[in-house]
Amino acid sequence: MTFWQSSTKYVPGKGYGAKTKLTEIMANVTDLGTNRSKQLFGEVQTGNKIIRLVAPVGVKWDSLTISGDESKTYVALTSVDVLKGHTLMVGEKHG
Repeated sequence: MTFWQSSTKYVPGKGYGAKTKLTEIMANVTDLGTNRSKQLFGEVQTGNKIIRLVAPVGVKWDSLTISGDESKTYVALTSVDVLKGHTLMVGEKHG
């Protein structure tokens, strides 16, 4: 997966609002099930993913894309440090 940061300033060669690639990390990605989505949010939200990393990303990021499906962008909903790594819950960014 690739982590991105958006810029509100002018970036030479890219213009305003350009995304800068920060880092690429391998991770385990799974869909958030409908039952769990309802428990956490009170409703079923599609497009949410659970991402398991060995360690936190280490840089401030705004969005991420998952390899093989770069057409969808995800933003962080929550994160948890667990005994054997770091877990992110992300949601699909619309608009």
